[in-house]
Amino acid sequence: MTLKNFYILSDAINYIEDNLCNEFTLEEVANSCFSSLSGLKKLFSYAFHHGLKEYVSKRRMTHAAYDLINTDLSVTEVAMKYQYNSPEVFSRAFFKVWGTPPSAFKKHWKFAGLFPKITFEYNGGKVMSRKKVDLTELYDLLKSRTKSYVLCFDMIHMELINTNYGHEAGDKAIVECLRRIDTQSNENCILFRIGGDEFVLVTDKEDIHEVEEISKSILDFNGRPIFHNNAVIPVSMRVGCTKITGSNIRYKDLYADFDRAIGQARESEQSIL
Repeated sequence: MTLKNFYILSDAINYIEDNLCNEFTLEEVANSCFSSLSGLKKLFSYAFHHGLKEYVSKRRMTHAAYDLINTDLSVTEVAMKYQYNSPEVFSRAFFKVWGTPPSAFKKHWKFAGLFPKITFEYNGGKVMSRKKVDLTELYDLLKSRTKSYVLCFDMIHMELINTNYGHEAGDKAIVECLRRIDTQSNENCILFRIGGDEFVLVTDKEDIHEVEEISKSILDFNGRPIFHNNAVIPVSMRVGCTKITGSNIRYKDLYADFDRAIGQARESEQSIL
């Protein structure tokens, strides 16, 4: 990715983030970053493996999910806030992303960050070095829980699911993984998606045996399938564990710590605690 495209993509993302609650057209997004609409669509497809319109929808549905479980806004009020002209249209869009109606989501989920904001780093060469999730909220939480264990999950065979069944199936598998973690953890555990198929659960536990119980209850679902276009697709995860200690946690080191825990799990191909 050229430096020019890097800036176009970054500016487009920032414009979308600033206007999630406002009405705008895709042409206005393109104009905001001095790009043709066709060129911007190609750039989003390259960077995210889905289109510009879908990106906007997923970011809105992520914010909408947060509002449903963290505010007193009704489904209708959330629909209007994110520029959907009726609760029915909103509910269809929400179900497409989350696989459950907004009313049921409000009752049963604690996690909302399905599609977090992505930032890009440019290495000065011809390619984009890496896309990363903004970990500011996670970083702030870890500073207050330096004695608690952190579980780092990695979905098994995500690339094969995307290749064999398509990215829509991959998205369903991601939601299923997050649902398993969300439902098997208590209200004091905070879940984050830190990568395409990587998730971090910050527990409130300092006892390793209690953490093992949480981990086991989640991995007990391994092998249970999702269903997509008449295909039966088994979904499994592996998990590693870490504890980030000390008062001088460095933001830039978080990915390395999480990657290390997940890497250990990948090497053993089983949960390690």
